[in-house]
Amino acid sequence: MLPEVPGVYRFLDKEGTIIYVGKAKNLRRRVLQYFQKEDRLTRKNRVMVSKIADLQHTVVESEEDALLLENNLIKEFQPKYNILLKDGKTYPWIVIKKERFPRIFMSRKFIRDGSEYYGPYSSVIHAKSILDIIGSLYRLRTCKLKLDRENIESGKFSVCLDYHIKKCEAPCAGLTSEEEYNGQIEEIRKLLKGETSSLIKKYREEMNTAAASLEFEKAHEIKTRIEILERHYSKSLVVHPSINNVDVFSLVFDNNEAFGNFMRITSGCITQSLSTSFKLRMEESESRVMSLFIGDIYARTGRLSHEIIVSHMPEDEIPGKGIRMALRGDKLNLLKLSIKNANALKFEMLKHEEILNPEEHTARILEQMRKDLKLSSLPVWMECFDNSNIQGTNPVAACVVFRNAKPSKKDYRHFNIKTVTGANDFASMEEVLTRRYTRLMDEGRGLPQLIVIDGGKGQVGAACDALTRIGILDKVEVIGLAKRLEEVIIPGQADSLFLDKNSSTLKILMHIRNEAHRFGITFHRNKRSSGQAVSELRSIGGIGEATETRLLRHFRSLKRIKEASFEEIAAITGKKIAEAIKLRYGNTEKK
Repeated sequence: MLPEVPGVYRFLDKEGTIIYVGKAKNLRRRVLQYFQKEDRLTRKNRVMVSKIADLQHTVVESEEDALLLENNLIKEFQPKYNILLKDGKTYPWIVIKKERFPRIFMSRKFIRDGSEYYGPYSSVIHAKSILDIIGSLYRLRTCKLKLDRENIESGKFSVCLDYHIKKCEAPCAGLTSEEEYNGQIEEIRKLLKGETSSLIKKYREEMNTAAASLEFEKAHEIKTRIEILERHYSKSLVVHPSINNVDVFSLVFDNNEAFGNFMRITSGCITQSLSTSFKLRMEESESRVMSLFIGDIYARTGRLSHEIIVSHMPEDEIPGKGIRMALRGDKLNLLKLSIKNANALKFEMLKHEEILNPEEHTARILEQMRKDLKLSSLPVWMECFDNSNIQGTNPVAACVVFRNAKPSKKDYRHFNIKTVTGANDFASMEEVLTRRYTRLMDEGRGLPQLIVIDGGKGQVGAACDALTRIGILDKVEVIGLAKRLEEVIIPGQADSLFLDKNSSTLKILMHIRNEAHRFGITFHRNKRSSGQAVSELRSIGGIGEATETRLLRHFRSLKRIKEASFEEIAAITGKKIAEAIKLRYGNTEKK
């Protein structure tokens, strides 16, 4: 099952080739649209869907992030069906061309020719505004002439109009050196990487000077450029532009599997993303798994960035690479996003396993519970108890049963508290457990592996006392689940156990606890309502226990008695009592 969050999805064919990349505000809803009734799809989509053999996805923080990541992946993999369906919907980069006297221009194509690419930008207007700023600050060539040393020294080229209007220093004619030209390029690299504070300061001074000289149009133009710079470089739509050439690795562990996510950040945006899973050997260390994960990515991509951010430190160091765990700022946010993707893969694979291999899925959950709670055996049979009363009235208790981590509703049981007067949860718990397990032993039906008590240390202590008296405390295991912090109470341990909020163990414990509470409250509410009806009927003269029983057995509720006709009531009670009932509830007219 896909998550209902923003992200990017990728369709693969049977050879494992990516054939389509798309973005979505809601991944699950968007992908399901491709698998609806065939007559609702376009011809192109029907052809594409027929080729789909697998699906991958990447979770992002927002729709804008999904938009840019979609573009990055399209440029990276050039999927077949994106070419047919994209309608020119690609986003611009600013390129510093790898050549002598580099040109700087906008391009929608990402070509691996050694050139430097910055972006992508969310709109052509934005990219052109940045190029206009560069053009107003620096004098660069725009021609495609081959400016090798031989052509320049031979005087093959002459200056053009750009030189005369001071837009270019004419390197083609040898009027500027390669060193001076490359000095400008180095400053532009800094500008594109986000090192713009000095430039903004300079623009503010120019804007104030223009305004003081009453050149308001010029001042407004400069102000617009400042706003564009601040808007673009304050925060990238995917990551901060100052983060460059960084690899992020995260792992999430679950029983004998690990789920990993890898992201590569280049020039301030995510250019690669991959999620994968690992089957673990017994007692495999987290550091070892991280080392294997990094090695696997290195084998797939052929390189690693100089800076590597990880969720777990690897077993081995990598020469020339700085490996660390992020603790704050934008890099910590990157790591959190990577972990979010790893968890999304885990969720997806577990859902598939639940559908395709339910027995294996159940065995995994029970084994995880055994490990988390340090049980001696798998909790195949679990029972949970909950008490209900209001200021000591109508005290009841409920027992719910889970088998193989799922509710077994046919085994649920209600208890009326018989020996306890008033609101005494501890004594009520002792009575219910004594009655429940004495009966199970007398009938030879066996005992559960785990008993869950809804409450804290007091309730757990009362449960253990009851189980000790009937001689089965050493045959079952008992825990409590306190509501306030969802802490697990284990008898004999001073400190409570706090499980991960997303762990399957805590989710099952909360499920069985909430089910016991629901079941008990429903029984208590019904009993209380019945008690109120009995009390009200008995207050009518002439109605005793036998008459009250006949009325409730026939009409089922006090409301139906009130709504019944005189004849209907008289048929059960006789005319005299029917007249008293209609007099109490109105409508005294005799038929």
